[in-house]
Amino acid sequence: MDAITYTQARQNFTATMNKICEDHTPIIITRQNEAPVVMMSLSDYNAIEETIYLMRSPSNAMRLRKAMISIEEKIFIKKELL
Repeated sequence: MDAITYTQARQNFTATMNKICEDHTPIIITRQNEAPVVMMSLSDYNAIEETIYLMRSPSNAMRLRKAMISIEEKIFIKKELL
């Protein structure tokens, strides 16, 4: 993850926001004598929140992990559509 200073972010605010949204890469913004912050696109933030929500239930998390393994190993079950 790249880091820029508060001054750099302020001077190039629109370009910084556009780059974050286009590249889907958050940026750390450092500040003098203050804690740094992370700037990220709303769509990326929403994706993280949804993942946290879906993984909150242990049974749902296990089901999703099994599905991911099946996809990675190319194990598919053909079913007829209703």
